[in-house]
Amino acid sequence: MNPKKARDGDYTAGLLKYLYGPGKRDEHVDPHMVAAWDPYIEDPARSPAMTIADLALLLDAPVYTLRGAKPLKHVYHVAVRNAPEDRILSDEEWSRVAVEMMHAAGIAKRGDANACRWVAVRHADDHIHIVATRAREDGRQPDINWDVLKMQARARRFEVEFGLRRLTHGDGTARKWAKTGEKEKAERRGLDEPARETLQRAVREAAAVATSDTDFFARLSSSGVRVKQRIAPDGNVTGYSVAMPGDRDGEQTPVWFPGARLAPDLSLPRVRERWDSPVETPRVAPAEMWRVAEDKVRSAAAQLGAGGLHHGAGEVAALGDLIVVAAIVSPRLVRTKIKDAAYEFERAARAPGDRVLEGQARTLYRESNQLLAQSAATMGRNDTAAALGFLLSLVQAVEAARRWHDAQQHRAQTEAAGRAGRLLREAVEVTAGASAAREYRPRPKRTAGRPSAGQRKAAAPGDRLMAGVVQEALPEHARAILTDPAWPSLRARLVEVEQAGDDCADVLVTVARRRELSSAESVAEVLTWRLDGWRKQRGAAAAASGSSPSSTAGGDTGKSAAPTRRAAAPAAKRRPPGDEQRKGPRRTR
Repeated sequence: MNPKKARDGDYTAGLLKYLYGPGKRDEHVDPHMVAAWDPYIEDPARSPAMTIADLALLLDAPVYTLRGAKPLKHVYHVAVRNAPEDRILSDEEWSRVAVEMMHAAGIAKRGDANACRWVAVRHADDHIHIVATRAREDGRQPDINWDVLKMQARARRFEVEFGLRRLTHGDGTARKWAKTGEKEKAERRGLDEPARETLQRAVREAAAVATSDTDFFARLSSSGVRVKQRIAPDGNVTGYSVAMPGDRDGEQTPVWFPGARLAPDLSLPRVRERWDSPVETPRVAPAEMWRVAEDKVRSAAAQLGAGGLHHGAGEVAALGDLIVVAAIVSPRLVRTKIKDAAYEFERAARAPGDRVLEGQARTLYRESNQLLAQSAATMGRNDTAAALGFLLSLVQAVEAARRWHDAQQHRAQTEAAGRAGRLLREAVEVTAGASAAREYRPRPKRTAGRPSAGQRKAAAPGDRLMAGVVQEALPEHARAILTDPAWPSLRARLVEVEQAGDDCADVLVTVARRRELSSAESVAEVLTWRLDGWRKQRGAAAAASGSSPSSTAGGDTGKSAAPTRRAAAPAAKRRPPGDEQRKGPRRTR
């Protein structure tokens, strides 16, 4: 639950008309009042005796009786919104929220007969708007010092009471989210995301692999964003700003974002921390790149946080950069998934408080980072089999970071590391399935004789009972799989494998043997991920060879394809138009 205070205004009626209206794009559904300073105030949406103008006059009445100077901006506006995955609260529950928020903010303390007037309007399932006037009934102005922090603290208690997604108090590590106007602007321009988010990703990728100021700004420029440096009178660069080409405001001026406005760790001083202590990149043969990086990451994961709190903060920051680089050089099959993991781990890479930019684990992460960044062109970035071990080491490192944050009671960072770890585990299993598909050699199919009178006709592809396939292929895991909530997804994947022409039981055994299953929290989910990788690899191999997925595996020559047909006799050559005239007159009887 997130209370967000808007700018104060001076036109109560105008704000109410918007809240009760259809919205900018007809997004307001059933606007109505859920609470007010007086429980007997009628709702303009439900009572013909009350209009929006009447309600605005009632709210503004105390403003005109204030003692002394009246505030220039007397309209107090707060929106309280739940996360998309939260359950839908009832009007009665939102009414309680509104009352408690006004009490916490100092607008209307419980039991205060002279408190400010306010109303709460709901026009969507997931949020309400609270409108109040900053004028008490006794002619004084309310004390709203620290109102936002107090409302945030009350929201944390509602999250526990209502079973909502639990947020955390501000610790200075949250990213800077795009504002509503930025999102609407991106929609108007047909962009997938606001400019702020595109710039965040571009700056973070450049910072993760850069080795100096010059390298950092050069990488930013080559990524396609506009860069402007802030230079002090003595000639030193003290900051920078970035902008997207074509992103301009109403006065046709480029919209610049300083690094600190993108994220707390993207200001120039924080970016420079990455290369203030340079590391030496070992010289390794291209074929050994993934393995060497894997060994370094495993060693770093075992040592994370061993040097103390401040060392651990510097080490998780280096791990965040490593995941960003891993997403750039990872196999194309799982690149999007690892980019999502890097996005989720971003908050976990920023620990509150001071940090030490030394330590063995941080050095190992930085060495792995530079090793991958400098060797991307020669290391075989699409080699899923070689990358599998490295991805497993990343899972181990992220889990170590999650445990460290949990021990320090960094709840937001712990949850972020958990989400990143799940995405990386999925990438690992997809990679394992793809590797199995590359090495798969289908067993020769037995030719079925003509069915006898009592013999059942073979089932068409997709008609086979997949529960029986699981019991046949994996009897030791069958009970757990068939009762798992992820079983319907696995069953759908098996049907797709069979429809593609493969023996789904044989395929299931193949992907199950690729890696152990005993440590999986959900065997059905793990197998679903592996079959996703299997299908993607088989589809890519088929597209490359121009045949159906069932006729070739990754690296196969297609020997298991259906027998070739006998060569047909050449067709008669068709005479070109007008050839009859060169043959002379036709014979007549």
